[in-house]
Amino acid sequence: MSWARAPGKLLLSGAYSVLWGGVAIVTAVDRYVSADSARDAPLLTPEVRAAGPLARVPWFDASQLRQHDVKLGLGSSAAILVASLAALELDLRGELPDEALAQSVFPPAQSVFPPALAAHRRAQGGGSGVDVAASCFGGSLRCRLDGERLDVSPYELPGELAIEVWSSGHPASTPALLGRVRQLERAQPQRFQALLARQREAAGQAERARCGRELVEALEEQRLALTALGAAAGAPIVTAELQALSPLAEHACVLPSGAGGGDVVLYVGLSAPSPALEAARRRLGWQRLELGLGARGVHAHAPGA
Repeated sequence: MSWARAPGKLLLSGAYSVLWGGVAIVTAVDRYVSADSARDAPLLTPEVRAAGPLARVPWFDASQLRQHDVKLGLGSSAAILVASLAALELDLRGELPDEALAQSVFPPAQSVFPPALAAHRRAQGGGSGVDVAASCFGGSLRCRLDGERLDVSPYELPGELAIEVWSSGHPASTPALLGRVRQLERAQPQRFQALLARQREAAGQAERARCGRELVEALEEQRLALTALGAAAGAPIVTAELQALSPLAEHACVLPSGAGGGDVVLYVGLSAPSPALEAARRRLGWQRLELGLGARGVHAHAPGA
């Protein structure tokens, strides 16, 4: 029987627009889900159910991606799925290098990424799959949807950036937020396309950034674009609390990670947050999460190692 670990993720750039062909930047974080194929799962998640039928459903521990039994918004559903499938794959094939476990290029050998991506989409009624990619491959990635195929390649973040991750402790519903945006698309297609084009262009600027200043500017443009998209859709993508912090960000940007709603907030700047911004964060009760970015992807794991 086998143990496997898969990391959570942060979506740094390209929220929403990635679903309509834009480029996204996602990074794996060093908080992991562990799975053990020798024990039965405490519960069957919708994503793992969608991957069935399975020989068995491995036990998993997702506590690193939760706080006080509340999801932190770091992609726990994808990490549970990837770790579970990896543990079963290791049972069948024995010890594997990370790359072969994530995505084998030698048919007919199986690998984790294709079935995990398909199962995650079935369970969630679609989605880009960037969180599955981060859990499988680790590091920082450039992702783009081409029809049903998700194109993934390595991405190197500018080294001079200061990045912090803040948690409000209040989970947000990605399906609910996305549902409102899709409703806007149906009701006002021209307005939706104009708003999405602004976000897609800003995401492209982020992908092309060659220094920290250019990336911060592109992310700030995304914050503005997501604010406008949320206002039009009646969705709190960029919450009022987050908007109030933005004027305090000096040579920096504060924006939602992923679909928004205030659960996870990113600070991306050329230096640490200003004293005024730090004080405002504390007044809101938002906690800074100690996370390493660009973490290792899915891999075999010995308990206690």
